[in-house]
Amino acid sequence: MLGLRLYKIEKLRSEIAIGQLFDRSNPAALSVMAYPLRAVWTVNKARSSASCPQFLIAVPKKKLRHAVERVYMRRRIREAYRLNRHLIPRDLPLDIAFVYVASDLQTYATVEKSVVRILSRISQALAASAGQGESANS
Repeated sequence: MLGLRLYKIEKLRSEIAIGQLFDRSNPAALSVMAYPLRAVWTVNKARSSASCPQFLIAVPKKKLRHAVERVYMRRRIREAYRLNRHLIPRDLPLDIAFVYVASDLQTYATVEKSVVRILSRISQALAASAGQGESANS
């Protein structure tokens, strides 16, 4: 995947993967909060089709009542992810769900700062777990 384009393969569409991501009994699903977004993510080892990160965006109707506002925020989150996805490894089968938690519209700068913080934390967690895996193998 070269360039800044979002490809269809990067969208999380599998009902099974989404169910595992939001399953409260799944210890592998981790959560990161950076207002106005919350991200739930996991490394999906069962996925064989795509080894790139896949994401989904959820903007609840309970938070933003008008469809126009929900679409507006979804587009802002998607754009922020598209421009900053280089912060996470491109060869891992990550599943990431961005959930909008604010109850009003946020500026693009706020959303982008939140996405950058989330992706940085995910990258740090992956690096820490890789470091633990290497020290356990030694």
